[in-house]
Amino acid sequence: MRKSRAKSIGEKPSQKAPLVAHSPRTKADKQAIASVVLERLRTEYPDAHCELNHRNAFELLCATILSAQCTDVRVNMVTPALFARYPDAATLADAAPEDIEEIIRSTGFFRAKTKSLVGMARALVTSHNSDVPRTLAQLVTLPGVGRKTANVILGNAFSINEGIVVDTHVQRLARRLGLTREPDAVGIEQALLPLFPRDSWAILSHLLIWHGRRVCLARSPKCSACVVRDVCPSAEV
Repeated sequence: MRKSRAKSIGEKPSQKAPLVAHSPRTKADKQAIASVVLERLRTEYPDAHCELNHRNAFELLCATILSAQCTDVRVNMVTPALFARYPDAATLADAAPEDIEEIIRSTGFFRAKTKSLVGMARALVTSHNSDVPRTLAQLVTLPGVGRKTANVILGNAFSINEGIVVDTHVQRLARRLGLTREPDAVGIEQALLPLFPRDSWAILSHLLIWHGRRVCLARSPKCSACVVRDVCPSAEV
């Protein structure tokens, strides 16, 4: 098995997924599956979008940090109070940690998330004139921001297709579809990038996430209702 590249940039290896029965072996085979998946999921989920409520890049950055090990639904319940009290980087940078902790407690890991939020806000104020930067290199230097979070911001706040957001749903579907056997999010992203057109990278994540939440469930996938069943090598497993 290839050595995980996750440790170098702060990503955690995901759980191992079972190997599929008729996994495509060539890049051409994988691209053929990728093309069908993209086309059909676009048709199936024409309204697919980021489900973290936000009005600007700063709010999306805060919400994405809070979404670690937490559902989007729960984050959306918490952020209105957070943004009402701290509407921008300057106010959040000066916030008392205990006040933030009280607001975000229900999202879990609230002390660590508070530290990331305050650190991120202070970095925006001191290094970026309180604005959220528009490059991957700058975003990943912010406290609490890794490559996945940076890709969320670039793709959804700025419409910049710099990479593919790989969360647990994308990890699961990418392996079930036979597009990769990489064990970690970084490796999975690098495997997916050449299989899909660059202008589809941002929406691809949402399409896979929506399909993962509605049909390709972790424990009991609804294969009979799946629009890509005929090209999925895991459908008969």
